[in-house]
Amino acid sequence: MFTGGDFQFLGLLRAVVDIALVAYVVYKLITVIRGTRAVQLLKGITVILAVWFLSSFFGLRTLQWIMGQAVTYGLLAIIIIFQPELRRALEQLGRGRIFGRTATPEEENDLKTVEAIMKSVKYMAKRRIGALISIEKETGMNDYVETGIPMNASVTSELLINTFIPNTPLHDGAVIMRRNEISAAACYLPLSENPFISKELGTRHRAALGISEVTDCLTIAVSEETGGISVTKNGDLHRDLDEETLRAMLERELIADVKNTSSLWQWGGKKHG
Repeated sequence: MFTGGDFQFLGLLRAVVDIALVAYVVYKLITVIRGTRAVQLLKGITVILAVWFLSSFFGLRTLQWIMGQAVTYGLLAIIIIFQPELRRALEQLGRGRIFGRTATPEEENDLKTVEAIMKSVKYMAKRRIGALISIEKETGMNDYVETGIPMNASVTSELLINTFIPNTPLHDGAVIMRRNEISAAACYLPLSENPFISKELGTRHRAALGISEVTDCLTIAVSEETGGISVTKNGDLHRDLDEETLRAMLERELIADVKNTSSLWQWGGKKHG
């Protein structure tokens, strides 16, 4: 049997849970619209509601009626105005991401870099455009950056693709990236002297393997002959990678919240040697 005190406790617990859930939903909605024009529109709506309250408090009938009409028909206007943000929130809800952990700005930038690399590599592999992208890690690569053309540009798929288009000034050589920035293009990398490298591999793959033997960088090579995608790190060459494996490797190495959790080389691909 529940006593009166038990019912009061359950009612209080229910109210606390209710308030906590509403607060969490409001917080997640704020994170969805953060950085969009919806923030400024919300400020405008806050002003309208404040004027409505003050006009009601001071008995300003005409102003109160105008603000009342604005609030009454404002719901339809909000749906129209916030349509992009509402669609974005529903898409995230459908993917189960809206109530997940919020990514930090650093992680969001890392994700954009991964997406840019994936988009450019897929484009070049499909069209058999040779490419060599080396991503600096702990070991500095200044000596190799100095052999190329300084860029110091944000990473975008369009810039990466345009850099490796054949017969352009920067296509011959490697792109070296630092974090989310392209440091230089047309860089010269050391060739591997490993005698056991397959004879079918050309200079691009030998350079990718060579730089991985002297630094801890991650290097992506796209074959001009086959369109195959290879990745090198710590002297290992993994060939013929599919999109899923490449994405997993990049996320493991480049995204702040997962790059230190386990080894990169647990995924597949044909390993050199």
